[in-house]
Amino acid sequence: MQTPTLPGTRVESDAETRQRIAPPYRVVLHNDDVNTADYVVVALVRCVPSLEVARAAEIMLHAHTHGEATVIVCHKELAELYRERLESCGLTATIEPA
Repeated sequence: MQTPTLPGTRVESDAETRQRIAPPYRVVLHNDDVNTADYVVVALVRCVPSLEVARAAEIMLHAHTHGEATVIVCHKELAELYRERLESCGLTATIEPA
C-alpha cells in the first residue's frame, strides 16, 4: 500500500533520509615510505573486515602511486573507528566527507 501524497509534494526516499541524517565519510589511506606493501595489505584486511586481500592490494597500490586512496565509504562513527585502527598499525589515514 502506497502512502498518499498531496500534489506538488515529494516523498523522500530511505537513502536520501539516511544520507541527510548520517552523511557518508570516506576513509583515506595515505602513502608512506616506512611500511612494506605486504604489511599495508595485511593491516587493511585486519582493520577493515569487509575488505578482501585483492581489494586491499588495489588500495595499497593506488595509495603508493597516487599518494592516497579511498579505503571505504561509511558513516562517520565507523570511519573514525577504521581510521583509528589503521593508525594503530602505523599507517597514516584520515577521514573526510564523501
